[in-house]
Amino acid sequence: MDHYEYTELLKTLTTKMQNVTDVVRPDLIEARLKEIAELENSPEFWNDAAAAGAVQKEKTQAERRLAKYAKTFNALGDAKDLYDMAKEEGDDETIESLFADAPGLENQVKSMEIEVLLSGEHDSHNAILTIHPGAGGTESQDWASILLRMYTRWAERHDFSVEMLDYQPGEEAGIKDASLLIKGVNVYGYLKVENGIHRLVRISPFDSAAKRHTSFTSVTVSPEIDDDIEIEIEDKDIRLDTYRASGAGGQHVNKTESAIRITHIPTGIVVQCQNDRSQHKNKATAFKMLKSRLYELELEKQRAAIDGVEKSEIGWGHQIRSYVMAPYQQIKDSRSGEAYSNINAILDGDLDEMLEGVLISLSRKEEE
Repeated sequence: MDHYEYTELLKTLTTKMQNVTDVVRPDLIEARLKEIAELENSPEFWNDAAAAGAVQKEKTQAERRLAKYAKTFNALGDAKDLYDMAKEEGDDETIESLFADAPGLENQVKSMEIEVLLSGEHDSHNAILTIHPGAGGTESQDWASILLRMYTRWAERHDFSVEMLDYQPGEEAGIKDASLLIKGVNVYGYLKVENGIHRLVRISPFDSAAKRHTSFTSVTVSPEIDDDIEIEIEDKDIRLDTYRASGAGGQHVNKTESAIRITHIPTGIVVQCQNDRSQHKNKATAFKMLKSRLYELELEKQRAAIDGVEKSEIGWGHQIRSYVMAPYQQIKDSRSGEAYSNINAILDGDLDEMLEGVLISLSRKEEE
């Protein structure tokens, strides 16, 4: 990097930070935090536990966002001031240090941009992720298990907690179905772009003739909705089945029909839960999963109406990404148009660059 490149980078980052400031409005956040502090000093405020809890949640999110904004804003300001001083004093060592730190500063501002993009109503929520292989037997089921590991590793990289709600192993390899709850800040905001069909092209390890196979797996992501959001589900619209759990859990799990499957007849949505020995707990979790899926479906319909998407594309979904492992290695996302060659790292959970690329691309399309 040279002086011209660094100066241009600072100009670009300053513009981006100004756009972030216009959206974040730190002055309004500070004013709201003062209001909350005054509310907390009132004895009546704590009489309504539910309302107080909602305000406390708002406070935590506001403080976190303001702290991240201030850190990024100050880092950029410090870099500009230090660069100007170093140039005046001819301090080549400091200038080289700033050049070396430039990628980190750029990533910090980009992360703040993403923070702004993840300001939707449910972006801060936990996410329920369901993986279901398409036709193709063992090959597709193996592909589904690879995606399950990819998302689990992504969660681990961020220190998010992962709770397996349902796990149906394949007969030879892979999985027939899996659902997991990932808990953490902005999990749904990041993973909502994973809704759709994921296509894999590779030399099948299950084909003795070593031929190329194409497999498809559906990924569905829905926000874990709050209990105060009412989703009406009538008894006549559901079919409830019990079965023996087939995942890990020991002999007790497999001896009792503790697992629950709920089919929502009008939409065809099926949810399953077997993560607890208690049938009652599994039933409660399955109903929560169904509510989240129905809520996400309604959000999809609203987005489709705005975007002019055919109703037939809602449900199984449409292809969002291709993972090609033979004859060359490349992952290409159909929304951002970006291609990635670090396929092994991505399948090991290094998803942030790809997810952020899609989020930025979709936000630009909305602005057009």
